[in-house]
Amino acid sequence: MGARLAIARNEVGLTQTAMAEAIGVSHRAYHSYEKGQRGLPVEALVAMADRFEVDAAWILLGTKAVRAAHDFEALKRIETSLDQRLNAEEIKIKSEKRGAIVARWYQSHVEGREVTDDDVHTWIELVRE
Repeated sequence: MGARLAIARNEVGLTQTAMAEAIGVSHRAYHSYEKGQRGLPVEALVAMADRFEVDAAWILLGTKAVRAAHDFEALKRIETSLDQRLNAEEIKIKSEKRGAIVARWYQSHVEGREVTDDDVHTWIELVRE
């Protein structure tokens, strides 16, 4: 769920601090939700869904799409492709950083821009631990 929170936050273009303020939690708490260290309170989930039109089922379960109008199949292909690349190269990154890469890649897809291997390589290098 943490990675999906990071994807949703990146999708709406907010920092962790801004998202925390928007849904009424502390930055520390929100950070722990994205890291998967704490569960997201129902009130915060509802606030995120209402304010940013983020699909609650997607946040909780990974079903449907981040937003109703989004291409869920493309998002799954992007996540699978990234995971295969990370595994093949034995690269470990934090889930929130993985989410940031997926969000950037998906945004390029939505905007009709082709993503090259060099783009993905650059994004991975920017977030490596």
